[in-house]
Order: sequence, then C-alpha cells, then structure tokens
Amino acid sequence: MRKPLVVLALALALAGCSGEAGPTPKGAGSATTPEALATKLRVYTADTCYTAPAKQTPKGCEKYVTELGSSTGMVREQAGTKHPELNRLADQLDKNVGAYRGAHCETVLTAGTPCSATLSDLANTLRDLKQFVDTQLVNG
Repeated sequence: MRKPLVVLALALALAGCSGEAGPTPKGAGSATTPEALATKLRVYTADTCYTAPAKQTPKGCEKYVTELGSSTGMVREQAGTKHPELNRLADQLDKNVGAYRGAHCETVLTAGTPCSATLSDLANTLRDLKQFVDTQLVNG
C-alpha cells in the first residue's frame, strides 16, 4: 500500500513542475560596450589556440573557433559608421571560421596540417582585431 502512495505523491509533485522556472526576463540584456569587447578579445588571446596555433590539434580548438564565430555580431555592433574597419575585420573573422568549418578541422587530430594554417589565419585576424579595439575603440 505504501508504494502506490509514494508513486502518487511523486506524480503530483512532478505535475506541478513546468519547463519554465518563472517569467522570462525582458528588456535590459547585456549591453555591448568597447570595454566588454576588449575583455572578450583579451580572453581569446590567452588561449593556446591563439598563442601557438601551429602546435595545436585543430580538433582541440573547436570551442575556441566557435566562440570567435559567435563574437562577430559584437564586433559589428561596435563598428557603426565611426569604425567601418571593424566590419572588414568581422568579415575576415567569419571567413576564417568558415574555412575551419568547411575543411572539417574539428575532426583533424594532428597539428601541422592545412587546418593549422587556418588556425594561424584566425590568430592573425584576432590579433588585428584586438589591436584595433584596444587602440581605436577603447583608448582612442
């Protein structure tokens, strides 16, 4: 007799649960600032996929590349009409991320392949982007 009561109690408790913990916050969100972008780029340039791209296993840099790809919107947001150069750098970043994905570098298990060159291209673009943000956007 106890087992059916426990099952019933558990079923009632779960029935009260929904997929949403509460109302979804609206509005505010995180504002993109030059400082926020600079911080994000600083984190990316600390990654070994940036500091030594030719020595990395391309597959091991998949998360890094995904993060870079998701940052282009933030870069474009800062470009506006005052800093169109940022759009060019965002385009180059998109192109390099696309090259990594198009060559399926996320499956390559050895360094020193064409995917290593793609990681080097990404690192060079990130370097240029960070330099521009640090000198023109944050301190300029």
